[in-house]
Amino acid sequence: MSQPDNADPNHVFQTLAQLIYAGSTFDEIYQHLVDTAPKVVAGCDHASLMLARGDRYETAAASDDVARHVDALERELGEGPCVDAIEDEAAQVDPDIRQHSTWPKLAERVLAETPVRGMAGYRLVIEGKKIGALDLFSDTPGVLETGSDEGLVLAAFASIALGSVANRERADSLRRGLESNREVGKAIGLLMAAHEIGSVEAFELLRRASNDMNMKLTEVAREVIQNAERRPRDKS
Repeated sequence: MSQPDNADPNHVFQTLAQLIYAGSTFDEIYQHLVDTAPKVVAGCDHASLMLARGDRYETAAASDDVARHVDALERELGEGPCVDAIEDEAAQVDPDIRQHSTWPKLAERVLAETPVRGMAGYRLVIEGKKIGALDLFSDTPGVLETGSDEGLVLAAFASIALGSVANRERADSLRRGLESNREVGKAIGLLMAAHEIGSVEAFELLRRASNDMNMKLTEVAREVIQNAERRPRDKS
């Protein structure tokens, strides 16, 4: 399968960036990623995005029912490109599951129940944490390449995009917290001024102190404020 004539990767990535800056949700980003994959990765007919939720996996988005079904088989059998990609940094690729497969139980079911003949998985990482994997499936044997540049680039872009959304959500949560808790807001302002850092970094200082001292965040904030008020002011 060749890419569609209108599948300009730059245009696709630009659209994804616009989604992020427009305030799109994680679900919208997930769906756009799997819809994008068949347009920019040569040989890809279906795509899915599976996330690790504690000790289990779940499909966050799929381009169609075929991709969703293969994901379900991976979870049922406990093997497959997505499962392995989450744990292993290297891309997981079986170009032709008719001839040989790293996941024989999965391959047997996929061949019997779907048109898929090739599979690949690419790990997604946000701030050093393995969160899931992008799965690519081909109906044509032998066309998904090991370490496909397009697949690697898309997975890397996906990780960056999701990281951007995660950081924005944390910032939004922080702003909501500042609006609803004056003491926390005041403490963060004091820490920002004292250490010449941003609001997110100041909030992280408070959060870490809260965990280390086993105190509520508001109690730590109160301590910061009281300590600041006790300090003698510079009269010069």
